[in-house]
Amino acid sequence: QVQLVESGGGSVQSGGSLRLSCAASGSTFHMFCVMGWFRQAPGAEREAVAGFDSHGREYYADSVDDRFTISQDNAKNTLFLQMNSLQPEDTAMYYCAADRVCWPFGVVEKYNYWGQGTQVTVSS
Repeated sequence: QVQLVESGGGSVQSGGSLRLSCAASGSTFHMFCVMGWFRQAPGAEREAVAGFDSHGREYYADSVDDRFTISQDNAKNTLFLQMNSLQPEDTAMYYCAADRVCWPFGVVEKYNYWGQGTQVTVSS
């Protein structure tokens, strides 16, 4: 059974940094074609933040480009999201997700494997 477990969330002040981790168990990254980070703020729809496609290319939402960096450690089956210059509008529950089908970046509803989420709160 595939499990994705996020960690690293917390509360920071505006301008601060956090590094999220997503560990996969019951599988290896090689079984996934796409992986990424998503977030959902209260009252808002879930949105794509950053992701890898099947060729290892990185994608970022415009709102986080130049501030967030996605990376992965295949040996440890772990996905990371380095978040710098955090702003209050980045406050949300952050999820990692993956799928075996090579969906385009941002197609939230197509990802079948999700973690439980980790909360990020940024205060001004």
